Amino acid sequence: MKKILIFHTAFIGDIVLSTPLIKNIKKLYPESEITYVTTPAGKIVLSNNPYLKEVIAYDKRGKNKGFKGMLNLAKELRNKKFDIAYIPHRYLRSSLICFLSKIPLKIGYDISEGKLFLNKKIEYRKDLHEVDRLLKLLDIDCNDKKIELYPSKEDKAYIDNYLKDKNIHNKKLIALAIGSKWNTKRWPIEYFNELIEQLESLDDVRVILVGGNEEKELPVRYSDKTINAIGETSLLQLAELIKRCDLIVTNDSSPIHIASAFETYIIAIFGATVRELGFYPWSKNSEIIENNFLNCRPCGLHGGNECPEKHFKCMLDIKPDLVYERILDVLKEK
Repeated sequence: MKKILIFHTAFIGDIVLSTPLIKNIKKLYPESEITYVTTPAGKIVLSNNPYLKEVIAYDKRGKNKGFKGMLNLAKELRNKKFDIAYIPHRYLRSSLICFLSKIPLKIGYDISEGKLFLNKKIEYRKDLHEVDRLLKLLDIDCNDKKIELYPSKEDKAYIDNYLKDKNIHNKKLIALAIGSKWNTKRWPIEYFNELIEQLESLDDVRVILVGGNEEKELPVRYSDKTINAIGETSLLQLAELIKRCDLIVTNDSSPIHIASAFETYIIAIFGATVRELGFYPWSKNSEIIENNFLNCRPCGLHGGNECPEKHFKCMLDIKPDLVYERILDVLKEK
């Protein structure tokens, strides 16, 4: 039996995209025990994963920050005596911690900042979706590449109760994920407000706003025909809520990847980023709306706080009417 570590402390969406990797490691080593080190938010989204023995929260920007926090984690991992570490995270700290943990085999990417500390370096394929890129860390052909999340019975009961008396019977449920950590990946809130007004005019549709506490400050406008679930759910409760929707309109942010675990149709709006970076919806039941007539895209892997060209045409040229018409087309097909 092997003891295996996955070390990945990236954004929530990245952790969601790693769930096929977890499953395929278990297929490769059926008798193994797999531990996952991730962020506190990552630990929440990985809850109830049946292929994991343990998830360790490494709060690198909070209580575990600094060199002392690194050493304490390395000591904890060293005592667990892992045989193999898979390190998708390409930053120095991740590889260094695994090195200090004295794990015999450390596998990561050839462009990692900490590649000096790796025994086995895998080519980082920029031409692949992130799911396939992650699976390249394994020397096997992987056929099962499905993203999987596991809301608990309590999560499902919470959403049952939350939606009770919300007038959703015989309605098409449309989720709008209006936020993003990066301003240039966020479709203008004025456009979302216009889209909400258009959707509220449809008798057979119910709009549900979704997001975390950080989205509460956005000046979104809506009537009592719209359900505002922003900040009302945990990550897995959010997953369960998205699962129950017919369609989600979302920026290039974690709801894309959460929704890819389910049958919910995804309309993703891309501004600063492009699908070629490898983080497009991992679902055939999806599409991307983007401005393909700009030479300045992408302006970065994650976007930024303001448009470097000062015009923000990548988002401003995607008008609400275009998104609204696509929603109507999808609903007709359903």
